[in-house]
Formats: sequence, C-alpha cells, structure tokens
Amino acid sequence: MLDVLVCGGGYVGLSVAVALKAAAPSLHIAVIDAAPPEVWRKDQRASAVAAGARKLLSTLGVWQAIEPHAQAINDMVVTDSRTSDPVRPVFLTFGGTIEDGEPFAHMVPNVTMVAALREKAAEIGVAVHQAAAATSLELLEHEARVGTADGRQFAARLVVAADGVNSRLRDMAGIKTQRWDYGQSGIVATVTHERPHNGRAEEHFLPSGPFAILPLTGNRSSLVWTERTADAERLVKEDDFIFEAELERRFGHHLGALGIEGGRRAFPLGLTLARDFIKPRFALAGDAAHGIHPIAGQGLNLGFRDVAALAETVVEANRLGLDIGSLAVLERYQSWRRFDTVRMGVTSDLLTRMFSNDITPLRLVRDFGLSLVDRMPAMKRYFIDQAAGIPDASGPKLLRGETI
Repeated sequence: MLDVLVCGGGYVGLSVAVALKAAAPSLHIAVIDAAPPEVWRKDQRASAVAAGARKLLSTLGVWQAIEPHAQAINDMVVTDSRTSDPVRPVFLTFGGTIEDGEPFAHMVPNVTMVAALREKAAEIGVAVHQAAAATSLELLEHEARVGTADGRQFAARLVVAADGVNSRLRDMAGIKTQRWDYGQSGIVATVTHERPHNGRAEEHFLPSGPFAILPLTGNRSSLVWTERTADAERLVKEDDFIFEAELERRFGHHLGALGIEGGRRAFPLGLTLARDFIKPRFALAGDAAHGIHPIAGQGLNLGFRDVAALAETVVEANRLGLDIGSLAVLERYQSWRRFDTVRMGVTSDLLTRMFSNDITPLRLVRDFGLSLVDRMPAMKRYFIDQAAGIPDASGPKLLRGETI
C-alpha cells in the first residue's frame, strides 16, 4: 500500500509528490495522470511564478533547470481604456523587485516547469503512471482506494486530488463547489515582436476584460487576452491576418511588428471554490480546490501555496507517528489554506466585475483609485509583497526557501 497517491500530473500534483518524497524519503509516493504519455509537451502556455513559488521550486531542486528558460518581470504598468482610444494613459506602475533585488515574479513556460518536476520525481523515486484516469474512489477507515480506466487499483493512506478545476475525484468524494461563470474566455498565445520588452509586463483593462502582455525570454511575450466567450471562440477560428489585425489593435505598436508563435487557444473563465478541501483520507490541491480568474495572475501560485502547506502538514505528522490521512491531521492543512483561498477568490471576482465593463461612472472611480495607489509607495509595496507570495514566519517553510 502507498502512503500517498497523487492524482494529477501537472505542476501542482508533481510538486506535492516531489516535496513529500524529498522531505520524507521513507514515504511511498506515486502519481497517476489521466493524460497520455508526452501530451504535456504540447502545452504552449506560460505562467507567472511568484517569488514564494520560486523559493519552493529552488528548495525542491528544480529551479536550477527552469531558470535558463525563465524571464524576470522587472516592472509592470496598468492602463484602463477602450480599444479605440488613441492614447492609453498609465494609471499605475509597479517596480518588479522585492528584497535583495529579487524579482517578484518570473514568467516560465509550463512545459519547462513540468519537465523539471518530472525529472526530479524520477530522480528521487516517485513513480508517475500515465493514461491512468481515475474512475472510482473509496474512502475507507484506514485507506483510500482509487480504480483507473485500465483496470488498475491503487490503495493509499492519503489520496491527493490535483486533477484540475473539473476534478472528477472531487465529485466522487462528494465535495460541493461554488461556481460562477463570467461569460468570458481567455485567449492564450505567444507573441513575437521586433523590439525588446525589457522585462516589462503590461495589463490593459479593456471593456471586454483584461488584456495582459507578459514577458518571455527573447523578443517574445505571453498573451492572456480576455473576451466575451462568443467573441473569443470566433477570434481563435479566424485566419491569421484577421487575428493579428485584432491583436495589433489591442497590443499597440510600441514593440514593433507582431507575429504569433505556435497556436492559439481559448479557455473559459470562471470562479470555482470547493466548500471543503479535505475528507478523511482525501485532500484537494491546486485548481481542484480553487479556480480563479487570471486577472491577478495568482492561480498557479495559489496551487504552490497548497503544495507547501500540504507537504509540511503531512511530513510533520509522519515524523510524529500520526496517521497522515486522518481528519485531525488534514484539518491543519484546510485551516492553513481556506482564508487565503477565499480572500484571493473574492479579490479576483471583485476585480473582474469592476474592470470588465464600460460603465463611465465606474471607470472614473476605478481610475481615480488606481491613480491614488500609484501615489502611495507604502500601498504599492504592500501589493508587490502580496503578489510575491512570501509568507511571514507562521507560513509554510517551502515558500520561505526553507526545508521542511
């Protein structure tokens, strides 16, 4: 029987497995992933990895492989305008560093991050089973059992579901969710441009939703373009000429001629919050526990905070000889993560509703608020520290760069 079975082979699931095995080599850990082998290599997206998450990855020994492909975010500008406006006034600017000159975030290709985590998992003895979609879940008194579509059966003292926002295991465990659909989709693509971005990130609040330009290595940027769902679906199906013309209207000309590297996809956007993170022998992590709008760029980093809290909870309980799958042990993880998750969910929801519209009185209020924050260094520092995701001494050790 396994000690921990992690369901989900993305960066959250792999990080949970690696963090547990690295801190407690005697634990028997396995990962099952519903996706076929090598399909993860087709992910063309990139993610913002906050400073706290970077410290976690560095402590786990995987950042060294990621760093050559990571682009530091050196500063950020925020505008609020219409697509047709000839000038986009900058209402808010952020410097991109925290203490010791460390950037508050890096942009990292998802495929690079998953590759580094898979390599580390193999190195320390974590088995990853591909094409193993979970079809059944039994939560028993002393163990949990997971059956897969190919007939395999796994038993573990603890099952961790990190299988995404539409988690089947969460549903099988009987955990309810709160869901809101924003009627928006995020178009994701990699854009090439003539001039260097110098590590600058831009977020333009447009009537249909935020349009984020995030720097990648070289003269490339990652695009997160929010549109109403029907418009997003139409745009991704258009030919390159029309798509690039619409892109240029929003992106602007400050980085020169634009092009698209690879494909483009649209993902529906909403808010999903699990009412519970745990049951006896069972815990949720990552998007299975919380899916939020990308307006604040914190979805992935919430997942890494789950990783740090869950790994520390399980490892310390194991060292004390406690039952790592018991509700008494897992309650610590839930209490550690619930407030942060609800706070970020509410924040992203309010920002989405406030900025995804063209109501003139509301635009005046929000622009005044952005300008006010821009004139308050202490407030800007607070927002940077929150975005960096480095906890105080009471927070999980991995996010502070400390071993468990």
